[in-house]
Amino acid sequence: MTTLEVIVFLAVVLVVIIPIAVAYLVGRSSAAGSSRDADVPTGSVTGSVPAAKNNTQLLGRLRDAFNHIDHAVVVADQDGNEVFVNSAAEKLRESRDGRVLVDSAANELLREALSGKVQSKEVDLFGPPARTFSISARPLSGSAGNGALVIVEDITMRRVTETVRRDFVANISHELKSPIGAMGLLADMIRQDNDPEVVTRLSNRMVHEAERASRTIDDLLELASIEFAGEADFAEVDAGSIVAEAVDRISSSADQAQVDIVTVDDFDGNIVCDRLQIISAIYNLIDNAIKYSPPGSMVEVSLRPSKYAGMIEFSVTDKGVGIPRRDLDRIFERFYRVDRARSRGTGGTGLGLAIVRHVANNHAGEVAVESIEGVGTTFTLTIATAPADSRITS
Repeated sequence: MTTLEVIVFLAVVLVVIIPIAVAYLVGRSSAAGSSRDADVPTGSVTGSVPAAKNNTQLLGRLRDAFNHIDHAVVVADQDGNEVFVNSAAEKLRESRDGRVLVDSAANELLREALSGKVQSKEVDLFGPPARTFSISARPLSGSAGNGALVIVEDITMRRVTETVRRDFVANISHELKSPIGAMGLLADMIRQDNDPEVVTRLSNRMVHEAERASRTIDDLLELASIEFAGEADFAEVDAGSIVAEAVDRISSSADQAQVDIVTVDDFDGNIVCDRLQIISAIYNLIDNAIKYSPPGSMVEVSLRPSKYAGMIEFSVTDKGVGIPRRDLDRIFERFYRVDRARSRGTGGTGLGLAIVRHVANNHAGEVAVESIEGVGTTFTLTIATAPADSRITS
């Protein structure tokens, strides 16, 4: 049974079956007691009274069960009067938007359900924060006459996940089809042209497109490895050496872009981490900073203790173009780009920051960003110096 089916079943038992059973058993007990008053000794109890008591206890347990359901549930009798409101619905009513949601949108569907119709709709609350709710209402017994049930479910994260998944499929298709399609066209042009200069130029473009596809595939494989490979390979390492290796790996790209990298190391000691993952995260942050920095500018990579005990911060600061505020909440999504045209020109795949986010998650940490358009951007990767669930392997 689905969650919805279980809730409907419990509501029918709660509002329809048990009250009828209790009333019937109590009534039968009273009738039996009246007819046998002369024969039944004082203090005796018929078998029906304990049964009625048991059903009353079951009614209480069902109410407790409803109060432990995450969805907001409102049950009404055949006249539309609320006979039960669970804890989630009461909590939702505490906010103004939630109160309007339950008392307006939900009640509208409730009236339809009382006439025997099954109704559902989605409602967006613009917040902040923005949220999306699914509201469904249905008669308790499948037809009018026995009351109705309204269920309000917060589906915000489900919609976000669907959007990310849809964008991911669309983006990966685009990122792989574009260079492959370009290579096909370039190959066809080379085949039709005998001019050595033209052939050389087109061949260079083919190599560029092949490298672009290769970078996308490499980043996808790295992201998959970090996200799905299971336990990270934790070991005790010198924090400063991690920064030094990441800077060394990216130095040729920095030289080509005419960007200077300056390191500031204010942390003297070892940390427990997956060394390769942290190097990858810092590399991607520096790579991102270089791509969006003008020639002659500087990128600062700093290492310092966090203000939170047992944590360490790796920060990368650039003096580049900055990130619009509207994009800050999405830049860690796979393939999300603030400026697609500029990203293609710099060779970005749109996966680097997604990799950083997953590395942070694997190390009981987080990655944050501060940016001002036209001034620059700072990314800060904060991780535990020794995650509680880490297992040192070497």
